[in-house]
Formats: sequence, structure tokens, C-alpha cells
Amino acid sequence: MIALVQRAARAHVEVAGVRVGDIGAGALVFVCAEPDDTPDHCARLVDKLLALRIFSDPAGKMNLSLRDVGGGLLLVSQFTLAADTSRGNRPGFSAAARPELGRALFDTVLAIARQRHAPVACGVFGADMQVHLVNDGPVTVPITIR
Repeated sequence: MIALVQRAARAHVEVAGVRVGDIGAGALVFVCAEPDDTPDHCARLVDKLLALRIFSDPAGKMNLSLRDVGGGLLLVSQFTLAADTSRGNRPGFSAAARPELGRALFDTVLAIARQRHAPVACGVFGADMQVHLVNDGPVTVPITIR
């Protein structure tokens, strides 16, 4: 699995002009499933997201996790994280999971996240989404779970 974590002052997702997911301070996470991913990868990703120390402590050091600060988690599916740009100028996406598997794995990540943390919001899998973010820092961290 591939994820791109962005520390957010606030973030929301709209589909066809309707707000479908919304958080205050926390993390916006773009999630991409790959063909060999399993539910175990999903659980490990959620564990990493909740424990990743990207929030500032009182001394201003990034020592606190999403769990520590009680921040929101906004999950958005994004197969383009698996882009292959090694040849030419048009990215290839064959490294991303097929849509059926991608949806199942994204739903698994979402379910595990909701079991282990609150609040959790999400976009709509496969939809044309407009993602609004006030990036805090900015702090952006890529994660790969193999």
C-alpha cells in the first residue's frame, strides 16, 4: 500500500458540490492499493497512520501522533500514487490494484481506522473529488507498506 499523509489544519472533500468528508485539525491521507496488498497491509497502514509522530508537542517538536492529539483522519482513495513516470511523459498506472480490489482494500482501511480512531471521514471511492486542504506546516510524509 502507498499513502501520502498531509498534516492538516482542516480538510474536506466534495463530490458534485456536496461535502462528503470533513475534518478539523488532523491528517489528510491519500491511499493507494497495489495488486499484492492484503487486509494485513491495511491494518499495518492504519497502525502507522495513528502512531506517526507528525504533530508538535509543547516544545514545538514533532513528537505527537494523531492518536495523541485526537485529530481527525480524512481518507481519500487515490490510485495515481502508483504512477510510473519512468518512461515518457504520460504516467502509467499498472502498479495500482484493479478497481474491485482497490475498493475492497480501501474499505478495509476505512473500517479498521473507524474501529481504532475517531473522528474518521472519507471521500468516495472512484468519484471525481475536489479535495480542500489547509496544510499545516506544511508536513507531507509518504508511506509504503510492503
